[in-house]
Amino acid sequence: MKLPAVRLPRLVSPASLHRAGVLGMNQRNYAYIMRYNRRADYPDVDDKLRTKQLAIRHHVATAELIGSIRHQYEVRGFRDMIAGVPDFVIKPGHGSGGRGILVIKRHDGVNFYKPNGEVCSYEFIYEHISNILSGLYSLGGQVDYALFERCIDFSDVYSRFSFQGVPDVRLIVFCGYPVMSMIRLATRESDGRANLHQGAVGVGLRIRDGRPEFAASHNKEVTHHPDTGAAFSELVVPQWEEHLELAARCAEMTPLGYFGADIATDRRRGPLLLELNARPGLAIQIANGHGLLSRLRLIESLPPGAHATRAEKIAFAREQFG
Repeated sequence: MKLPAVRLPRLVSPASLHRAGVLGMNQRNYAYIMRYNRRADYPDVDDKLRTKQLAIRHHVATAELIGSIRHQYEVRGFRDMIAGVPDFVIKPGHGSGGRGILVIKRHDGVNFYKPNGEVCSYEFIYEHISNILSGLYSLGGQVDYALFERCIDFSDVYSRFSFQGVPDVRLIVFCGYPVMSMIRLATRESDGRANLHQGAVGVGLRIRDGRPEFAASHNKEVTHHPDTGAAFSELVVPQWEEHLELAARCAEMTPLGYFGADIATDRRRGPLLLELNARPGLAIQIANGHGLLSRLRLIESLPPGAHATRAEKIAFAREQFG
């Protein structure tokens, strides 16, 4: 399959963007985030432990929970928590943008090894957890806690399309309908992180079948990975139906009406929820070469109860947003 030759103009007027159905930040904030997401429900996604507990309760596949540390006096005993656990990830409970996440692929209780082989000492881990508790990585610098979970055994199905880092699929869900998707692919420039603002590539995916329809980096169209040379037209997302099912199921575990679901593929378990975002960014429109506004308005135009079940909402989205 050849990616369509979509060309994005360098400079366009706000009126042109509006006519093209591009959702802007102000409109996203007041017409969708403020209208469909109650502030009281933000902890469902801003607190990673709460998100994980909701996922477990609603049978949404996610990484295995090990435990958490909330107080400084508990830090000294973190080795007891991970005893017998071969690999683990430490995350700030209220972190954002991947800051403060530490991945340990193996350890012997004394030496702890990062994915790149770098060795961390007990003292290093102790200090890192202490920094998390102090709020160094949290939103607004608030006092935080450290969340421990098992590493995802990431599948190598995307190895040709990503430089070192682990790709993840972002699905925008609105009122239970998956309306837009992309996969974020790490590059050398992004330092192995799937962060579009740091130089990663965003590849838009059709809701119908998960096949690529456009790709962009730094707001410019690209057709091949800048480091591996792989053609994005050859990219295939396995278990696409499970991705849609998982994202739509998340709408049943939180009252939030507008959110982004980030999903990674585990070698054994398949698609797993990484996290939810109540304020998903707008770069997904660039990755798709298509505006989001028309899709949101189509969902808003539906009569109440038009699609009563999760399966009906997914089927409608696949038909409309193919």
